[in-house]
Amino acid sequence: MKAQTGPVLIIKPLKNPETTPHFSSTMKRAKGILASLRLAGSSFPLARASTVATQHTRILPCMMQNEGCNITHHQKFYFSSKPNSIVETNEWSEELEHSTKLTHETVCYVLKKLDKYPLKALDFFNWASVQNGFKPSLTVYSLILRILGRKETIKEFWRLLKRMKDEGCDIDEETYTTILIHFRCEKMTGDATGFSNYYKKMSEESATDATVKGVTDLVLESDWNDDVVRKLGELNLVLSEDFLLRVFRALRQHPLKAFSIFRWAEKLVGYNHDAVTYNGILRVLGQEDSIKEFWSVVKELKSAGHDMDIDTYIKLSRHFQKGRLMNDAVELYELMMDGPFKPSAQNCNTLLKQLSLTDTPDLSLVFRVVKKYEASGHTPSKAVYDGIHRSLTSVGRFDEAENIVVTMRNAGYEPDNITYSQLVFGLCKAGRMEEAREMLDKMEAQGCVPDMKTWTILIQGHCTAGKIDQAVTCFTKMLEKNISVDADLLEVLVNGLCSNKKVEGAYTLVIEMVDKANLRPWQATYKNLIQKLLGERRLEEAFKILWLMRKHNFPPFPEPFIDYISKCGTVEDAIEFLKVLSVKQYPSSSAYLHVLESFIKEGRMSEARDLLYKCPHHIRNHADILNLFASLRTG
Repeated sequence: MKAQTGPVLIIKPLKNPETTPHFSSTMKRAKGILASLRLAGSSFPLARASTVATQHTRILPCMMQNEGCNITHHQKFYFSSKPNSIVETNEWSEELEHSTKLTHETVCYVLKKLDKYPLKALDFFNWASVQNGFKPSLTVYSLILRILGRKETIKEFWRLLKRMKDEGCDIDEETYTTILIHFRCEKMTGDATGFSNYYKKMSEESATDATVKGVTDLVLESDWNDDVVRKLGELNLVLSEDFLLRVFRALRQHPLKAFSIFRWAEKLVGYNHDAVTYNGILRVLGQEDSIKEFWSVVKELKSAGHDMDIDTYIKLSRHFQKGRLMNDAVELYELMMDGPFKPSAQNCNTLLKQLSLTDTPDLSLVFRVVKKYEASGHTPSKAVYDGIHRSLTSVGRFDEAENIVVTMRNAGYEPDNITYSQLVFGLCKAGRMEEAREMLDKMEAQGCVPDMKTWTILIQGHCTAGKIDQAVTCFTKMLEKNISVDADLLEVLVNGLCSNKKVEGAYTLVIEMVDKANLRPWQATYKNLIQKLLGERRLEEAFKILWLMRKHNFPPFPEPFIDYISKCGTVEDAIEFLKVLSVKQYPSSSAYLHVLESFIKEGRMSEARDLLYKCPHHIRNHADILNLFASLRTG
């Protein structure tokens, strides 16, 4: 077996970690790249990191000393008042141009800092890879490709694709999908088509893809054993960073299988994992059934002198927050904040928000995040205060929540609709409806006019509690204040009315909002109401909602109608349904076929034949329709 570390894609660790501490040296590199940029009218534009900000003192009282938070009422915290900002046009300094070798983690960090400035990101990438000898991995190429995949830098995007092709670096499926979706959302139709064709051709011509498939098929066909190891050896693989990354991603639904490949590779003579492959396997292992292995590799990563790159962190953190790994999300945040590549303030805000949105927020996790954020020298922003306040109100700790508001005011942030909305939500959740309603009056008295979101939260709280009459009263009061209804609020009311067996009221509300307020309901609102109406045998009203749905250019929603009509509808109902489907043109032959098949499936042959007789001529003579009835005769 021939094994190698990837001749052009290996990034080596520091040579003397004993004499040059890993943390301080990597921090120096990352900060050096951002902070040594000097103001100049240069043709090589890059952004400048802000200078060290003035230090301020704040007192953040801790109401949760029993929740694992060591902050006291009088403890002081010191932090920078301004986050790093990369917004001004600059050039590289001589100091930076003669700096030490760049690492994978440093390059990822700088690119993420520059992701809103694609041309500056490209300048840095070119400088790093062309002038400084940095060898981009598939991960780095994917990152810069995503940054350039926008209208204003589309020419640079295609040039980079050509460069990747010339260097034999393919595009991975995840990057392809992400960029293609963005192109389509931005209505970049030509680029989406061209990119799709490029990827398809690349996949067909790629020898790497075939080899990756061979490895993954071998690993997936049985449990890991000596026989699998022997067969892998017989493949005479040439190992590289990019190849292993592709194998890991191909096995992302089987993280322990990917982990076996990771361990197998590190035992080969002449192969050593580096920052790229460590981060690659971490992205795959960050799942509930492999979280133990994930943390073991994190420990190994640090011991080997590497760091988790910021792009890997962001992806893992989002994944952890979507599932049942909130504790791991907090632990990962703490790990990164203790390292050289710290997450942005926005990452802290997002984490706090997700913690507060759980059914019962874990306040110990909330305060761990805040404590680590402040310990890193940051000022609690309005968003941070809101994150704490939201969690406290959600679990009914209203006194502590009020203390946070006082502290927030002292820090210069006045409570706004977000603050009051969180309090309204908490009061509703606690069943204190009258206090929740009174809160809107208090808001107005203090000069903060309740907005649509605040009213929506109040109304939703009543609907959830089954107080639908009071919810309607709140809605009426809102309309009296000339606040326009939006699709979110309409969905809340429709769901609330339907859940409380007031389907007719929900139908009337939707019709009025569409006809009189020119509102465009959500697709989900239409679909839910149609199903509820058919459940009460209100076919005519359901047809009306389907017609509105089609008028608003939503895809047809035929399934519940076909099921209803085939069981208890008439031929005339079927004809009416097909008419509603044809808002702009005749319904497709498949629509007729499905209705006919549904009648036959229910044993209603007479209705099926009557409907066939009343179908347009081109439908009666359609091959599929003829075959359907021919099969009935022969059967």
